[in-house]
Amino acid sequence: MLPEAKELTIDRITLTGLTATGYHGVFPEERREGQPFVVDVVLELDLDTESDDLSNTVSYAEIAGEVEAVITGEPRNLIETVAGEVANRCLAHGKVGRVTVTVHKPRAPLSQTFADVSVTISRSRHV
Repeated sequence: MLPEAKELTIDRITLTGLTATGYHGVFPEERREGQPFVVDVVLELDLDTESDDLSNTVSYAEIAGEVEAVITGEPRNLIETVAGEVANRCLAHGKVGRVTVTVHKPRAPLSQTFADVSVTISRSRHV
């Protein structure tokens, strides 16, 4: 007899288009002048849909503040590093099991015409 299967719950809180000015990049002008960075975050966690109590979830206002703090914080060479810092902060909220972070750099210093440059990473607290 097989053990009873537990229903897999995949709930998400999504923040799209969080924008702030940062000074990330490898070129001196990027560090000096700054540019907009846009971040999308998808938090995966079990959501309590019955208690209607903020303490039983993750505050998206707190997450937005932390994303902004990373964007406007210490300059990094790579947006990969920025994405990793955002992911780590999100996972520090104990209820978050997995996070996907996309960091957009729409004014990246390229000579070609382009709409966006972005890096997307996914991190999980589970192995």
